[in-house]
Amino acid sequence: MAFVTTAEVCDANQELIRSGQLRALQPIFQIYGRRQIFSGPVVTVKVFEDNGLIRQFLEEKGNGRVLVVDGGGSQRCAILGGNPVVQAQNNGWAGIIVNGCIRDVDEINGCDIGVRALASHPIKASKKGLGEQRVPVNIAGTRICDGEWVYADTDGILVSQIELSI
Repeated sequence: MAFVTTAEVCDANQELIRSGQLRALQPIFQIYGRRQIFSGPVVTVKVFEDNGLIRQFLEEKGNGRVLVVDGGGSQRCAILGGNPVVQAQNNGWAGIIVNGCIRDVDEINGCDIGVRALASHPIKASKKGLGEQRVPVNIAGTRICDGEWVYADTDGILVSQIELSI
């Protein structure tokens, strides 16, 4: 899939789009990190202005997975920063999608990982570890479940119930 664009995936899978098995996220995310194209199985986390659970996941081996974080769309603080992104890169995560803000943008942009977020913000989040993991989340007009697949490039982000091959 590395050389197939999300637009080509959509063109080749009209029936999956009609049935809802393949969905496109609304175009609300900024692109960060050196890896502009990434894909992998989804792991979901739901938090609000707290990054404890996010950090826990990124300390694990990623094995090419994509962490999808529903931060409630908060733009009052950053729930992801440079240190966890470096750790995610080193642990083999393919990407991180954040429905919220990030910080340490220059550091993140130097990492070989794909990151999507709403914006950057200098204030850091709390580290209480509150939230839910591996639950369905609703971000950018789309319901995303743990175990689904994400395909992201500079055109957008797709979510599929199944791994796609073209």
